[in-house]
Amino acid sequence: MNTRSNKEELGRNWLKEVIKPGLQASQVIGIYNDASKIYDQYTVDCKYQGPTIMAEEVARLVAEELRHEVRVLDVGAGTGLLGRELHKLGFSNIDALEPSEGMMNILKNTGHYRVKYQELMVVGQHTVPQDTYDLLVMCGSMAPGHIPAECVEDFIRVTKPGGWVVLLIRLEYLLTAEDYKDKLEAHMNRLQKENMWCKEVRKVVPNYCTDHEGVLFIYRVL
Repeated sequence: MNTRSNKEELGRNWLKEVIKPGLQASQVIGIYNDASKIYDQYTVDCKYQGPTIMAEEVARLVAEELRHEVRVLDVGAGTGLLGRELHKLGFSNIDALEPSEGMMNILKNTGHYRVKYQELMVVGQHTVPQDTYDLLVMCGSMAPGHIPAECVEDFIRVTKPGGWVVLLIRLEYLLTAEDYKDKLEAHMNRLQKENMWCKEVRKVVPNYCTDHEGVLFIYRVL
Protein backbone atom coordinates (compact mmCIF):
# COMPACT_ATOMS: atom_id res chain seq x y z
CA MET A 1 0.00 0.00 0.00
CA ASN A 2 1.48 3.35 -0.99
CA THR A 3 1.66 6.45 1.19
CA ARG A 4 -1.41 8.06 -0.36
CA SER A 5 -3.47 4.91 0.21
CA ASN A 6 -2.28 4.80 3.82
CA LYS A 7 -3.39 8.38 4.37
CA GLU A 8 -6.78 7.77 2.79
CA GLU A 9 -7.25 4.72 4.99
CA LEU A 10 -6.42 6.73 8.12
CA GLY A 11 -8.97 9.36 7.15
CA ARG A 12 -11.65 6.77 6.45
CA ASN A 13 -10.97 5.01 9.74
CA TRP A 14 -11.27 8.27 11.65
CA LEU A 15 -14.58 9.02 9.94
CA LYS A 16 -15.91 5.58 10.89
CA GLU A 17 -14.95 6.31 14.50
CA VAL A 18 -16.71 9.67 14.68
CA ILE A 19 -19.99 8.37 13.20
CA LYS A 20 -20.03 5.12 15.18
CA PRO A 21 -23.56 4.33 16.40
CA GLY A 22 -24.40 5.02 20.02
CA LEU A 23 -21.95 7.83 20.70
CA GLN A 24 -23.06 10.63 23.01
CA ALA A 25 -22.55 14.25 21.95
CA SER A 26 -19.71 14.64 24.46
CA GLN A 27 -17.92 11.64 22.95
CA VAL A 28 -18.27 12.99 19.41
CA ILE A 29 -16.91 16.36 20.53
CA GLY A 30 -14.00 14.59 22.23
CA ILE A 31 -13.10 12.78 19.01
CA TYR A 32 -13.06 16.09 17.16
CA ASN A 33 -10.97 17.70 19.89
CA ASP A 34 -8.39 14.93 19.63
CA ALA A 35 -8.22 15.19 15.84
CA SER A 36 -8.42 18.97 15.52
CA LYS A 37 -4.77 19.53 14.61
CA ILE A 38 -4.80 16.91 11.84
CA TYR A 39 -8.43 17.23 10.72
CA ASP A 40 -7.64 19.41 7.72
CA GLN A 41 -5.14 16.83 6.48
CA TYR A 42 -7.79 14.11 6.81
CA THR A 43 -10.08 16.13 4.54
CA VAL A 44 -7.31 16.43 1.94
CA ASP A 45 -6.50 12.73 2.11
CA CYS A 46 -10.19 11.79 1.75
CA LYS A 47 -10.71 14.25 -1.12
CA TYR A 48 -13.43 16.11 0.78
CA GLN A 49 -14.82 18.66 -1.69
CA GLY A 50 -17.88 19.71 0.32
CA PRO A 51 -16.70 23.22 1.27
CA THR A 52 -15.70 24.06 -2.30
CA ILE A 53 -18.99 22.75 -3.71
CA MET A 54 -20.99 24.60 -1.07
CA ALA A 55 -19.18 27.92 -1.52
CA GLU A 56 -19.72 27.86 -5.28
CA GLU A 57 -23.44 27.18 -4.81
CA VAL A 58 -23.79 29.93 -2.21
CA ALA A 59 -22.00 32.41 -4.46
CA ARG A 60 -24.69 31.89 -7.09
CA LEU A 61 -27.29 33.21 -4.64
CA VAL A 62 -25.62 36.56 -3.91
CA ALA A 63 -24.32 39.17 -6.34
CA GLU A 64 -20.58 39.68 -5.97
CA GLU A 65 -20.91 43.33 -4.95
CA LEU A 66 -23.28 42.40 -2.10
CA ARG A 67 -21.39 39.46 -0.60
CA HIS A 68 -19.47 41.54 1.95
CA GLU A 69 -22.79 42.77 3.39
CA VAL A 70 -24.48 39.39 3.77
CA ARG A 71 -24.42 38.04 7.31
CA VAL A 72 -23.64 34.32 7.29
CA LEU A 73 -23.82 31.63 10.00
CA ASP A 74 -21.69 28.53 9.41
CA VAL A 75 -23.23 25.71 11.50
CA GLY A 76 -20.83 22.94 12.47
CA ALA A 77 -18.03 25.12 11.17
CA GLY A 78 -15.22 22.78 12.21
CA THR A 79 -11.80 24.25 11.49
CA GLY A 80 -13.25 26.85 9.14
CA LEU A 81 -12.82 25.14 5.78
CA LEU A 82 -16.10 26.51 4.43
CA GLY A 83 -15.35 29.98 5.76
CA ARG A 84 -12.06 29.94 3.88
CA GLU A 85 -13.81 29.11 0.60
CA LEU A 86 -16.55 31.69 1.18
CA HIS A 87 -13.96 34.33 2.02
CA LYS A 88 -12.22 33.69 -1.30
CA LEU A 89 -15.50 34.54 -3.03
CA GLY A 90 -16.05 37.83 -1.21
CA PHE A 91 -18.06 36.85 1.89
CA SER A 92 -16.52 38.55 4.90
CA ASN A 93 -19.32 38.82 7.49
CA ILE A 94 -19.28 35.19 8.66
CA ASP A 95 -20.06 33.81 12.13
CA ALA A 96 -19.40 30.25 13.31
CA LEU A 97 -21.17 27.72 15.49
CA GLU A 98 -18.90 24.85 16.51
CA PRO A 99 -19.04 22.80 19.75
CA SER A 100 -15.49 21.40 19.69
CA GLU A 101 -12.95 23.58 21.50
CA GLY A 102 -10.08 22.08 19.55
CA MET A 103 -11.72 22.71 16.20
CA MET A 104 -12.78 26.20 17.27
CA ASN A 105 -9.20 27.08 18.21
CA ILE A 106 -8.06 26.23 14.68
CA LEU A 107 -11.00 28.15 13.21
CA LYS A 108 -10.17 31.28 15.20
CA ASN A 109 -6.72 31.41 13.66
CA THR A 110 -8.13 31.61 10.13
CA GLY A 111 -9.34 35.16 10.71
CA HIS A 112 -12.41 34.52 8.55
CA TYR A 113 -15.03 34.54 11.30
CA ARG A 114 -16.43 37.27 13.51
CA VAL A 115 -18.81 35.98 16.20
CA LYS A 116 -17.95 32.46 17.37
CA TYR A 117 -20.48 30.31 19.22
CA GLN A 118 -18.76 27.36 20.87
CA GLU A 119 -21.88 25.30 21.50
CA LEU A 120 -24.15 22.62 20.10
CA MET A 121 -27.07 23.35 17.82
CA VAL A 122 -29.73 21.89 20.12
CA VAL A 123 -33.35 22.90 19.55
CA GLY A 124 -34.12 25.92 21.70
CA GLN A 125 -30.95 25.51 23.78
CA HIS A 126 -28.36 27.63 22.01
CA THR A 127 -27.61 31.34 22.23
CA VAL A 128 -27.81 32.30 18.54
CA PRO A 129 -30.37 35.14 18.32
CA GLN A 130 -33.53 34.86 16.26
CA ASP A 131 -33.91 36.42 12.78
CA THR A 132 -30.23 37.36 12.59
CA TYR A 133 -28.74 35.84 9.45
CA ASP A 134 -29.24 36.45 5.76
CA LEU A 135 -27.68 33.09 5.02
CA LEU A 136 -27.23 29.93 7.09
CA VAL A 137 -24.89 27.27 5.74
CA MET A 138 -24.27 23.74 7.00
CA CYS A 139 -21.72 21.66 5.14
CA GLY A 140 -21.15 18.06 6.17
CA SER A 141 -22.22 18.40 9.80
CA MET A 142 -25.36 16.34 9.38
CA ALA A 143 -23.81 12.94 9.96
CA PRO A 144 -24.79 10.08 12.27
CA GLY A 145 -24.61 11.22 15.90
CA HIS A 146 -24.13 14.87 14.95
CA ILE A 147 -26.91 17.42 14.28
CA PRO A 148 -30.43 15.98 14.85
CA ALA A 149 -33.02 16.24 12.09
CA GLU A 150 -35.31 18.45 14.19
CA CYS A 151 -32.62 21.15 14.40
CA VAL A 152 -33.62 22.42 10.97
CA GLU A 153 -36.40 24.28 12.81
CA ASP A 154 -33.75 26.35 14.55
CA PHE A 155 -31.96 26.91 11.25
CA ILE A 156 -35.15 28.68 10.22
CA ARG A 157 -35.50 30.51 13.54
CA VAL A 158 -32.09 32.20 13.39
CA THR A 159 -32.41 33.12 9.69
CA LYS A 160 -34.17 36.31 8.64
CA PRO A 161 -37.42 36.07 6.66
CA GLY A 162 -36.35 36.08 3.03
CA GLY A 163 -32.97 34.62 3.94
CA TRP A 164 -31.45 31.38 2.69
CA VAL A 165 -30.69 28.06 4.38
CA VAL A 166 -28.21 25.96 2.41
CA LEU A 167 -27.42 22.38 3.48
CA LEU A 168 -24.97 19.90 1.99
CA ILE A 169 -25.13 16.31 3.25
CA ARG A 170 -23.56 13.04 2.21
CA LEU A 171 -26.30 11.35 0.21
CA GLU A 172 -25.98 7.93 1.80
CA TYR A 173 -26.57 9.44 5.26
CA LEU A 174 -29.87 10.86 4.07
CA LEU A 175 -30.90 7.46 2.72
CA THR A 176 -29.50 5.00 5.28
CA ALA A 177 -28.51 6.68 8.58
CA GLU A 178 -31.04 6.11 11.37
CA ASP A 179 -30.73 9.77 12.39
CA TYR A 180 -32.04 10.95 9.01
CA LYS A 181 -33.59 8.09 7.00
CA ASP A 182 -37.32 8.78 6.56
CA LYS A 183 -36.93 11.64 9.06
CA LEU A 184 -34.91 14.59 7.81
CA GLU A 185 -36.43 15.16 4.40
CA ALA A 186 -39.92 14.35 5.71
CA HIS A 187 -39.47 16.91 8.48
CA MET A 188 -38.21 19.53 6.04
CA ASN A 189 -41.25 18.90 3.85
CA ARG A 190 -43.57 19.32 6.85
CA LEU A 191 -41.98 22.66 7.64
CA GLN A 192 -42.62 23.73 4.05
CA LYS A 193 -46.28 22.73 4.37
CA GLU A 194 -46.40 24.90 7.50
CA ASN A 195 -45.13 27.82 5.38
CA MET A 196 -41.92 28.19 7.36
CA TRP A 197 -39.68 27.92 4.31
CA CYS A 198 -39.76 27.04 0.63
CA LYS A 199 -37.46 24.57 -1.12
CA GLU A 200 -35.69 26.15 -4.07
CA VAL A 201 -33.13 23.45 -4.88
CA ARG A 202 -32.59 19.77 -4.18
CA LYS A 203 -29.86 18.19 -6.24
CA VAL A 204 -27.33 15.41 -6.01
CA VAL A 205 -23.71 16.51 -6.48
CA PRO A 206 -20.82 14.21 -7.46
CA ASN A 207 -17.42 13.92 -5.79
CA TYR A 208 -18.61 15.26 -2.45
CA CYS A 209 -16.05 13.09 -0.64
CA THR A 210 -13.89 10.68 -2.65
CA ASP A 211 -16.45 8.90 -4.85
CA HIS A 212 -19.42 9.56 -2.55
CA GLU A 213 -22.23 11.82 -3.72
CA GLY A 214 -23.69 14.65 -1.69
CA VAL A 215 -27.15 16.17 -1.73
CA LEU A 216 -27.60 19.93 -1.71
CA PHE A 217 -30.70 21.67 -0.36
CA ILE A 218 -31.45 25.37 -0.72
CA TYR A 219 -34.43 26.80 1.15
CA ARG A 220 -35.84 30.32 1.32
CA VAL A 221 -37.16 31.27 4.76
CA LEU A 222 -40.68 32.72 4.71
